[in-house]
Amino acid sequence: MKRFFLAACVIFFATSVFASSADEQFLDRLQYDGILYFVKESNPANGLIKDSSRLGSPCSVAAAGFGLTAICIGESRGWIAKDDAYYLALKILKTFRDTVPNEKGFFYHFLDMRTGQRVWSSEVSSIDTALFLAGALFAGEYFKGTEAEALARGIYERVDWPWMLNGKSVLCMGWKPEEGFLPYYWDSYSEAMILYALAIGSSTHPIPPECWSEWKRPVDSYKEHKLIYCTTGSIFTYQYSHAWIDFRELYEGDTNYFSNSVSAVKANRQFCIDNSDTYKTYGENSWGLSACLGPEGYRGYGAKPGDAFNDGTIPPSGIAGSMPFDPIASMNGLKRLYVEHKDFLYGKYGFKDAFNLDKNWWAEEYLGIDVGITVLMIENYRSGLVWGKFMELTAIKKWILRCFSNKVM
Repeated sequence: MKRFFLAACVIFFATSVFASSADEQFLDRLQYDGILYFVKESNPANGLIKDSSRLGSPCSVAAAGFGLTAICIGESRGWIAKDDAYYLALKILKTFRDTVPNEKGFFYHFLDMRTGQRVWSSEVSSIDTALFLAGALFAGEYFKGTEAEALARGIYERVDWPWMLNGKSVLCMGWKPEEGFLPYYWDSYSEAMILYALAIGSSTHPIPPECWSEWKRPVDSYKEHKLIYCTTGSIFTYQYSHAWIDFRELYEGDTNYFSNSVSAVKANRQFCIDNSDTYKTYGENSWGLSACLGPEGYRGYGAKPGDAFNDGTIPPSGIAGSMPFDPIASMNGLKRLYVEHKDFLYGKYGFKDAFNLDKNWWAEEYLGIDVGITVLMIENYRSGLVWGKFMELTAIKKWILRCFSNKVM
């Protein structure tokens, strides 16, 4: 299947780019190269997808969710044959139903690529389970009326969401068999909106809709940009839920979370412009501070407002994942990174994870979640495909009805 995929991609890319505008060509390439990650860094026997391109990397449950969605995007653009995309999605879903261990329907964060078993003493992760389920449900909706849809629905319906509340009104971040529930909860604005949406919208084991109102919504500003913010300041927290959920016409009182992410993106970029004298990596076309690899390992970089950590590291996925929120700034930033740094920063799966001019450091790896947010958010900007399919899900409609009384639909 991989050989067919690669051949089809080469033929499509060679014949289509010359008919597109320069920007369309560039976006084609970013998505095309990114989708290759989810094909080539997967186990052909079981469909599990590596957390990172590093040799020996385990599977990341979240990367598998992004991968299920990216595979469908590849089919929609003619880069993967329909049957190949379908059977790859089916293989992943069967592995998660039959082989991967779960606790009350929740999955461990990291899995052995060969066996699907827990590795690194990782936790049963509520958010990573939600990101996998988002991809699974999207794939089921994309291949509606098939076995893939039934598998995705079954995996989703077995999740016991109230169990992860652990008797509280907000969801716990995870659980370990050795120590029980973690002492951390999704109790403030973060990437967890999709987790709450799926938990509230469940037809089998829902949590009360009142839980949606229980997490804090802190408000602060950076310069003229006022927003409900995540305390880390990492830009992925304003992107991940939006990779599948279309918030543009959903209102919580006067709050619109799409507009909130627009403000967060603009604040992040302005923060980098304002600190360009301190860090030479930063600038008007080099921004998007987020969690990513860095010179000292994986770190949660961020911008104000929030408790931002900085050392001059920029992940291109922070810019690419912002495409729907500020397309001009995102396009300009990505093109500038490509033109100025492609020899060190761009490779077989698109942009490598991050770079730091101040420390002359360049990542050699790709992270599945960062490649994934790049592919998905560019597609939402270009066609709205992911949003369109995901918003048709019964679970999402239930969540909207329960939590957005003055919604615009």
